[in-house]
Amino acid sequence: MRDSWDDMRIFLAVARGESLSAAGRTLRMDPATVGRRIARLEQSLGAPLFVKSPQGYALTDGGGRLMSHAEEAEQAMQAATQAVGGGTGGLSGQIRIGAPDGCANFLLPQVCAAIADDNPDLDLQIVALPRVVNLSKREADMAIAVSAPTAGRLTVQKITDYQLHLAASRAYLSRHAPIHAPEDLRDHRIVGYIPDMIFDKELDYLADIGLSRVGLASNSVAVQFHWLRDGAGIGIVHDFALPAAPDMTLVLRDRIALRRSFYLVRHADDRRLDRMNRFAAALVDGLRREVARLEGLT
Repeated sequence: MRDSWDDMRIFLAVARGESLSAAGRTLRMDPATVGRRIARLEQSLGAPLFVKSPQGYALTDGGGRLMSHAEEAEQAMQAATQAVGGGTGGLSGQIRIGAPDGCANFLLPQVCAAIADDNPDLDLQIVALPRVVNLSKREADMAIAVSAPTAGRLTVQKITDYQLHLAASRAYLSRHAPIHAPEDLRDHRIVGYIPDMIFDKELDYLADIGLSRVGLASNSVAVQFHWLRDGAGIGIVHDFALPAAPDMTLVLRDRIALRRSFYLVRHADDRRLDRMNRFAAALVDGLRREVARLEGLT
């Protein structure tokens, strides 16, 4: 049974990493060893599982059929480990969370640190990506998203709403023309996303307020925030980020206000795992509390 599971574990790592080197890093194995194990598995099954191309390793039809069975085996092993270890004590092991970088920079560090304090044997990893996290490739164990996905074998839970406003540093506002109405924004440098790199329509903030030209643009919320904090322009900011920049102030607060939501996205099969359910509950509760706390400071 152990050898069979090891074969499936290696197969999953190659399928998700799409290369022997990526699988080797995940498994902490030499890529050549990974390749030999895959070749041995293909020989035992009597069918090729991957097609190698310049883009990497792609699943054959047979590999695609094996994928669902391998994932079921992975879930079964996780459930067995949990059953043997018990589920009433502190959380342990590694959990990786994918999140858009606004959440990853300004919310998750505090929330994850608090969960880690309560669970000393738990190793937490935050993957901050300016795009949708691919759970099917196991880029993360769970993800935070700004819109609810509608495809795939996933479970989705709304976490909380959050607020966004126009903001700029007091230093910037003191050097530029006053802003009394939305039309005055045309005389100011706008900071925002690179238009063709907006990965979710919920992030197209400037379209909501009728602005098209972005003088300083980045696909990273953190880069935008640093520009605004340093007095480079005016742009949309998460209210929960503002306490990190005391010199920033809201602009046209009563005229321009946006509301968005965070969602927790998980693999559907993870619902059977008490460990993942307990962590998800702590994460959701922590995020709700942290958004409320930081927005209260604003």
